[in-house]
This record gives sequence, C-alpha cells and structure tokens, in this order.
Amino acid sequence: MSAPVFDALIHAPGRLQICAMLSAADEVEFGVVRDGVGVSDSVMSKHVKQLEEAGYVKLRKAAFAGRQRTWLVLTPTGRKAFAGHVAELTRLAGLAGVSVPG
Repeated sequence: MSAPVFDALIHAPGRLQICAMLSAADEVEFGVVRDGVGVSDSVMSKHVKQLEEAGYVKLRKAAFAGRQRTWLVLTPTGRKAFAGHVAELTRLAGLAGVSVPG
C-alpha cells in the first residue's frame, strides 16, 4: 500500500469516482465510467484529460460492436496515487474518530 498522501487532483468528487471505478478493473469503457459517475460526456472528458495529463489514466481506442470506443486504464502511477489518497482519507477519518470499515 502507498504511504498516505492527500492528492488534490484525485480528491475532486468526479475524479475520485473515476479512479475508484478504474481501480477495480483492468480497463473500463468511457461510457460505462461516465454513466457510473453520472456526468455528461464533456465533464467526463475534462476529468479524464486532467487525470491523463497527470499520468494517472491512459486511454485506449478500439473498435467494439462496430463503433470506435475509448477504454480507460488506471496506470501504475495512478493506482499508487489513488491508494495513497484513500490511505490518507482513512487516516484523516481516524483522527476525526470516524470508524472506517476494513
């Protein structure tokens, strides 16, 4: 597990949800993540661009069911940053006396 480090880029609710979804899979199709987060294509694209520029997310484009699809992958750097962020949130919750399952 990564050392606890608060990551302001990941902390934004939409990006936190994106990283959480991607951390649970090898890769996830853009539309599936967008629908899971509950945002528009444009908002999703902005979040993904920020994560991609930080080196946290990689895109893979491929044809699927006759259409061009974009798949999102959380990079090793992104996985480490997300794990560190979750560890820091857990640590902070403990300081506040909040019981965190797990």
